[in-house]
Amino acid sequence: MRLSYPPAPSYYAASVASSATLAADAAPRHRETLRGEHSVDVAVLGGGIAGCSVALHLAQRGYRVALLEARVVGFGASGRSGGQTIFGLAASQKALAAEIGRDDARRLFDMSIEALDLTQSLIGRYAIDCDYRANHVHVAVKARHLGELADWARELHEDYGYSSARLVDRDELQAHVRSERYLGGLIDPRSGHLHPLKFTQGMAGAAETAGAQIFENSQVLRYEDGPEVIVHTAHGTVRCAHLVLCGNAYLGSVAPTLARRILGVGTYIIATEPLGEDRVRALLPSNAAIADINWILDYFRSSADHRLLFGGRVSYSAMQPPRLAESMRRRMLRIFPTLGDAKVAYSWGGYLDITMSRAPNFGRLAPNVFYAQGFSGHGMSLTSLAGKLLAEAIAGTAERFDVFARIPHRDFPGGRLLRRPSLVMAMLYYRLRDLL
Repeated sequence: MRLSYPPAPSYYAASVASSATLAADAAPRHRETLRGEHSVDVAVLGGGIAGCSVALHLAQRGYRVALLEARVVGFGASGRSGGQTIFGLAASQKALAAEIGRDDARRLFDMSIEALDLTQSLIGRYAIDCDYRANHVHVAVKARHLGELADWARELHEDYGYSSARLVDRDELQAHVRSERYLGGLIDPRSGHLHPLKFTQGMAGAAETAGAQIFENSQVLRYEDGPEVIVHTAHGTVRCAHLVLCGNAYLGSVAPTLARRILGVGTYIIATEPLGEDRVRALLPSNAAIADINWILDYFRSSADHRLLFGGRVSYSAMQPPRLAESMRRRMLRIFPTLGDAKVAYSWGGYLDITMSRAPNFGRLAPNVFYAQGFSGHGMSLTSLAGKLLAEAIAGTAERFDVFARIPHRDFPGGRLLRRPSLVMAMLYYRLRDLL
């Protein structure tokens, strides 16, 4: 099933457009469509964070880079996500250790922390105005979650030497989120949240300043393998020594082998009208981002203009749920019943790319064709690091990239026609488990 682009405008897109009307230099730069024949060292497919990061890090090394984006920079998951930068991977460390060994699992975890630091470093170095704020809390909805959080904290401290995250009880949690729904939490001040579209656009601008070319409305239709890769769009071609695929859930027929390993899962967010700083701080006193640990989780945070951004629900069927804004608002009111009078100003969705194991899928389709995908909801900071690792690998130092590439991956079962119905049925178990 081919994924369609989400039509609903996000709060992020509206806020960027609004700020651009107030300051002409804040307007996103117009980028040309690829036309004619081009020759570069590296072509990059995908104008999300990963693609922009590859382009930036390679351009800094002196490579000639052309990035091809099907729509506009940040149109996909990178520009419409929950905006939460979180330590670790979506797959558990125990599962990773069982697959690739404890040493490599530790390397992966350490690189996830490096990804957090890299995000903040990029924001500072390139003066990316993306509303970054520190603090993230995973919260317990039910009693068994408290035990899960305690086990997680013990693993982080004892097995991975990560002392930044710590447990907070119900009373202390009130300093971060004032809701009767939560019993405790795991707070991490090194994690945080940001405006994802502003960050993605900032990364694109940094890449261009470093010398990379970015073409928008330039969907890659196919490519030809060989010592020189030839990339085809509707109006032009790019000849390159290396190709990097960062299309994730929108990769489609360009690389069918990769498309079988990931599934585009719909996830959804609403933004309230501006509530005012006092009212928002009464709900989220420390301005932390919050996520529960249900399988079908709720996650939320405040915006720079004092809205509540509330995400949750998922759709494995590739169809947007009916009456989305109403159903999301009901979920929000379970947590913050005092928002009964708050209007929903925006509702939107998008696709995140999950793998069977929830671990990222990095690798090569040929010696000069690289890819990174399958961030499974943990891509806000990992994608920046993925771009850096891809650049290292192309430049000849692939050791760190290959730690990710050693993670084994399987295709989703059921083939093209049955993979989604099969997954929808399988997810019923986890939905029921959330109720217990």
